[in-house]
Amino acid sequence: MKTPKLILLIFVILLLIAGACSPAGTGSEPGVEETSPPAEMEEPESGSAEMGQEAGNPKIELTDASGNSLSFEAKPERIAVAGKAGQLILHSAYLFPEATDQIAAMEQRLQKDISMLPLVDPNVDEKIQLEKGAAAEQIAPAKPDAVLMKTYMAEDLGEPLEQLGIPVVYFDLETPEQFTRDIKVLGVLFDDPERADQILTFYQGKLDEVEAGMEGLQIQDRHPVLLIQYDNKGGEVAFKVPPTDWLQTLMVELAGGEPVWAEASEAGGWTVVNFEQIAAWNPEIIILVNYFGDPGEVVDELNQDPNWQALQAVQGDKLFAFPGDFLSWDQPDPRWILGLEWLAKTIYPERFVSLDMTEEIKNFYSEMYGLDAEKVENEVLPLVTGDIGN
Repeated sequence: MKTPKLILLIFVILLLIAGACSPAGTGSEPGVEETSPPAEMEEPESGSAEMGQEAGNPKIELTDASGNSLSFEAKPERIAVAGKAGQLILHSAYLFPEATDQIAAMEQRLQKDISMLPLVDPNVDEKIQLEKGAAAEQIAPAKPDAVLMKTYMAEDLGEPLEQLGIPVVYFDLETPEQFTRDIKVLGVLFDDPERADQILTFYQGKLDEVEAGMEGLQIQDRHPVLLIQYDNKGGEVAFKVPPTDWLQTLMVELAGGEPVWAEASEAGGWTVVNFEQIAAWNPEIIILVNYFGDPGEVVDELNQDPNWQALQAVQGDKLFAFPGDFLSWDQPDPRWILGLEWLAKTIYPERFVSLDMTEEIKNFYSEMYGLDAEKVENEVLPLVTGDIGN
């Protein structure tokens, strides 16, 4: 028979064993803090940033317009912009305040004599100015962490840079959908996804306003529209129409117009058309683009031309100059949203009576580039060409 002391000792040992096997920190008892398990990291989407494994070492991953996946161990501190149409990428990049610090080198190809960049970046003159058509060997000394360029520059410039070990990020910006994707990528590069969201919210709001103005418009009631580029390079005048999948055509369609040139356009670039073809189309509305001069002056000349006076657009006073400021608003540049608003009001003025383009310009430069009203009034509005109406 076991003694009482032995029974007591066995009982105490059993209690200690049970306590050691019980789960701790459940929060079921007073005085014990309940904690939640750590949340799982979400898989990064294209154009999104992912934090690195080491604290204080942010890792960035993105997929660019060409479908290439890129990974940076840290935010690129020295960004260069190069190649054809680099100006359009620069204008998009400067929608982000961080661009003033992170952009270190640039190639500017101006359509007009005045650049917008000094207006949005007071230190632009201190940055490395690459010569026009700079090759990889000329860009490399700038020691960029990344070079931004258009996708069609991949073979001529992108691949040589990549062979030198310099990352290249490609952009399209050619359609509203591509613009959305590319702005998100810029938000990653500048480590400011919130700003990217603000930008895209602004654009979506303007798109919604245009769509609302088109409510009830039937297909058969759309006005036939011709958008043409005036080109007098080399002293010879030529008129051109854009491909059907380019931004200019998409803008006309979004603004409720029926592009009359769709069947005549060719993929890959502007297509030259003669006056006989323009006369055969004889659209209700003609929109004229002039990238290297004042489109309003060309419109005045054409209105006095006896041949053009036979067109119903001229007879109805509906030959219009596409507006612009530092460059024309019909291009894959942030100003395309101003061009869309203007097109919608020009084609259907009765549907957009309250749309004031002067106010839209002021709002755009304030919201997108942070310019105050005085700067816009004194340094932007005087450059506006074309009839923006009110």
